[in-house]
Amino acid sequence: MGIVYHAHYLVWFEIGRTEWCRAAGLPYATMEREGLFIPVTRVECAFRQRSSYDDPIRIFTRMTELGGRGCAFGYEVRGPGGVLLAEGATHHVFTDTAGRPRRAGADVLTTLGRFRLTAPAEERA
Repeated sequence: MGIVYHAHYLVWFEIGRTEWCRAAGLPYATMEREGLFIPVTRVECAFRQRSSYDDPIRIFTRMTELGGRGCAFGYEVRGPGGVLLAEGATHHVFTDTAGRPRRAGADVLTTLGRFRLTAPAEERA
């Protein structure tokens, strides 16, 4: 069929989110080593145009919400010529290593919050 499987968009969202956190100075690996996990609690995705295999794509990611107990990200997946292929969001809760909800530390909130206010939407190909 040559059309990208719809679940790949969720993987692209994860790549965008991971790179956004890395660019903010707080890679996922660091957060997890310190006992902070950010599992997804809700996903939304609206497909606007179809994407074919081998089409170059760009993922634009921004943090749309940040609080002591969780956060949310917004995404745009764009294809050749900047055509909007899909847009969506993920919502997350902060947890400890056992999966119990916990508050993020002030250092985490400061780092993410500062980057959220100063960074344009991150582009990841």
